[in-house]
Amino acid sequence: MMKYNTARWGVVMSTFSKDPFKYHFEKLEDVADRISEVLSCPITIEDVNHRLLAYSSHDDCTDQARISTIIGRRVPEKVINSLWKDGTIPKLMEQDEPVRVGHIDQVGLGNRVAISIRKDQEVLGFIWALEINKSLDAEELQLLKKAAQAVKNKILNLQVRKIKKDERNQEFFWKLLTGHLESQQEIKESFEQFHVKEPALFTIILFQFPEKIKDTEEKQINYLLQTTQQVHILLSTIDYDKLIILVDLKGEQPLAKLKEFSSAVISQLQERFFIKGASAAIGGIYTNPVLVAKSYREALSTFKIKERFPNETNGLIHFSELGIYQYLDLLHKQRQEDEYVNWQLMRLKEYDLDHHTNLVETLEVLLDHDSNVHSAAKALNVHVNTLNYRMKRIGEIAEINLKNTNEKLTIYLDLKLYKLSL
Repeated sequence: MMKYNTARWGVVMSTFSKDPFKYHFEKLEDVADRISEVLSCPITIEDVNHRLLAYSSHDDCTDQARISTIIGRRVPEKVINSLWKDGTIPKLMEQDEPVRVGHIDQVGLGNRVAISIRKDQEVLGFIWALEINKSLDAEELQLLKKAAQAVKNKILNLQVRKIKKDERNQEFFWKLLTGHLESQQEIKESFEQFHVKEPALFTIILFQFPEKIKDTEEKQINYLLQTTQQVHILLSTIDYDKLIILVDLKGEQPLAKLKEFSSAVISQLQERFFIKGASAAIGGIYTNPVLVAKSYREALSTFKIKERFPNETNGLIHFSELGIYQYLDLLHKQRQEDEYVNWQLMRLKEYDLDHHTNLVETLEVLLDHDSNVHSAAKALNVHVNTLNYRMKRIGEIAEINLKNTNEKLTIYLDLKLYKLSL
């Protein structure tokens, strides 16, 4: 490990007439070591999504955040969240001047200076210089700006290779989503070919946005996906107004983790980037990768069901949570083919029409609340006695026995199927 000399490196190159970084460096690690040598402090270089690209040799002058970043090859999510909250990352995104960051003990972050690496207005990454035993002065901050320029070309070369890899992965992902890869062996070979780990347990998550996702928004969304450590994202793609993600599930209570992740993405999109109105849907959880297309269809179906029945499905985002709503389309088709008419429901509708009442609505709200008269009366904004009277009239007019589970379930299904016909 390298020991730092407290003496200025050539009196900081004696002046700024020379650029100490105008050399040909084979590796980005060599650039990091050079910056560290010039500034006499530990250096880390990250891409725009806070994944570690290179770091300088160091002695004991480091902090826990840097150690965790080196071990995990990316900045811990708790550190990223703290840097968003204290305004550091927004500043780095907006300006090309160095930003001084004070210590944040809760996440093991010591004093440091950061600067964004830019090509025109686009941020490519960041350089972090730890101020453990010293503070960079004005001249050294100017050298840090020169270092950012030296790193830029190296990152651009990495970016070109990454774009080509992402394009190949996108094509593979769409083949999975559309069911064009039908055999498990073919899918296994494709995962190996594209250097993506085949998941043992997976699902598809969809995020739907109010309008087409713009290029700027796509970069912001990708930033969130790359920095999250709540779930393991294997593949992702954008389809007009939808973000589609293949998630590799690990550990206990995967559904709870998926819901927590979905909620975090939606809130961070709004808080950090002011992207509002996103909603999430999760397909079925499976072990056979042949069923990626099925999970995708189920996530799409979840959105459609939630659009048709917003009140009944409020708060539900996973396909398995939808219960009978999963089967309404199939049952509706069967009812139409059989020309089935629920006579009891028809009687109630006719009575409402003739007497300007709302017994059908009353019945539906009651069943939505599992026949709990108190919660149903509150939802209808009527007294419990009024609801009890209406229930009696419903039983008389439609000849429905609301204490019979089969009758209740049948009438409930037909109430929902009636909405599909509207």
